[in-house]
Amino acid sequence: MRKTLIAALFAATLPALALASPYGGHHRGGEHGSMFFKELNLSQEQRQDVRKLMGEQMKARHEITERYLKKLPEAEQKAMQAELKAKHDKTQSDIRALLKPEQQKEFDQLQQKMQERRAERDEFEAWKAQKAQKAQ
Repeated sequence: MRKTLIAALFAATLPALALASPYGGHHRGGEHGSMFFKELNLSQEQRQDVRKLMGEQMKARHEITERYLKKLPEAEQKAMQAELKAKHDKTQSDIRALLKPEQQKEFDQLQQKMQERRAERDEFEAWKAQKAQKAQ
């Protein structure tokens, strides 16, 4: 359940990452953001500061979202997670369908790496929680 929520929230934050990048490609979510930053002609230091601020905003948004989601009844949390996962899976499938066969292969490999990283992170978080519990 937690993995799905984290994955869904991660997927929901990707557009914010695109906007945070001053030169983030010409894809739908980041096109306006990259044009905005290009017109400002930011220095390297300014771009780093903007990325930092956008990262802090994204983290704060995540924390606020988590706080309110925890207030939902469990059944609604599960329904929301299922809906977000279905939407995420459909988007991934649609993206994959747009790719050439060699790109699909690379896409699949990248997806696998992301799943492995998430599993490692989840394992680490579980270990950290267990260690904190023992310390109490």
